[in-house]
Amino acid sequence: MAAATVAGANRVNRRLTLVRWVRKTHGWFGLWGALLGLMFGLSGIWLNHRSVMKLELPDQKQVNAQIALPDPAPANIAAMSQWLKDTLKIDRGPNVARVERAHAVPWTERTPGGGGAGEGAARPLQQPERWVMNFGGPNHLVQAEYWVGNKSLSVRTTQNGFIATLVNLHKGTAMPVPWILLIDTLAGSMIFLSVSGVILWWETHRKRAVGITIFAVAVAATVALAISPLEL
Repeated sequence: MAAATVAGANRVNRRLTLVRWVRKTHGWFGLWGALLGLMFGLSGIWLNHRSVMKLELPDQKQVNAQIALPDPAPANIAAMSQWLKDTLKIDRGPNVARVERAHAVPWTERTPGGGGAGEGAARPLQQPERWVMNFGGPNHLVQAEYWVGNKSLSVRTTQNGFIATLVNLHKGTAMPVPWILLIDTLAGSMIFLSVSGVILWWETHRKRAVGITIFAVAVAATVALAISPLEL
């Protein structure tokens, strides 16, 4: 009888120790992600409703321009990025430097009238190589596009206000690797907070049937909305 009592007491102590540890760790993880969570919550509401409510980003200004290239033009995207950086007096970057290789235009690959590849067959048009370069950050972004062979490139400069900057931070637009890693820690914290929240509820509430029902309904609603086409 005494042994059973001791075993029961040990079991209760281990449970209490687990609950205390989970509660304490839950609090620290929540503190770590509080500011980022608030930022992502505000920008997430904006992103979630922007299409349906036709929300425009306030205090966002865009300027499009064409910049003439030197003769000869930079030979590769690295040289072009450096030339553009010096010309526009940009401090850092580029954040993105992407090359899209030349390829045939899809709608000209078939010959008229189903002809073969012999005489009179239409030759596929070739789309030239395209270079894309992005400079700046979430509040100020410079996007350049160059089609190889042109004598100029197009540049779009975007100045973002507070809301637009939050949205870009949410999407990770033009953000460096350290920011991406920081957001990874937030994602990991959210996973832990979800799991630890369920553990705390399970260990501290007696009406588990009600909680299980609520959780099951939430899962069913989420799955149903995710797999069904939504039309307004």
